[in-house]
Amino acid sequence: MRLKIGDSASFQKTITADDIERFAELTGDRNPVHLDDDFARRTRFGRRIAHGMLGASLISALLANELPGPGTIYLSQTLQFTAPIYPNDTITAQVAITNIREDKPIVTLETICVNQRGETVIRGEAVVLVEDLERDR
Repeated sequence: MRLKIGDSASFQKTITADDIERFAELTGDRNPVHLDDDFARRTRFGRRIAHGMLGASLISALLANELPGPGTIYLSQTLQFTAPIYPNDTITAQVAITNIREDKPIVTLETICVNQRGETVIRGEAVVLVEDLERDR
């Protein structure tokens, strides 16, 4: 695949209560704001929220599966969690290439997740290594 600045891709998933519970089991993050309705009702959110990193993992899936694609290796990722993700929110992860290094197969991408209401819930920047990088010059 020939990559160029401005290339973009997106991936959409509805985050279910089951996803949140399985993520808690997988990671060991059992914060009650994610798992306990009574506890979560007393927080600023008023109800359970998904783990921020569950939402961010959609970015990882998009990078690995779509753009740049298979073989992509994370070097870094910044994340700003700007709004909560609630059970049954449909999250669209979006990435866009902002830089391709000339000297190494390293690509920088803007990363954003938005919910079904168009609200940005996560924003950041990923830097990845792409082994078989072809570039337009």
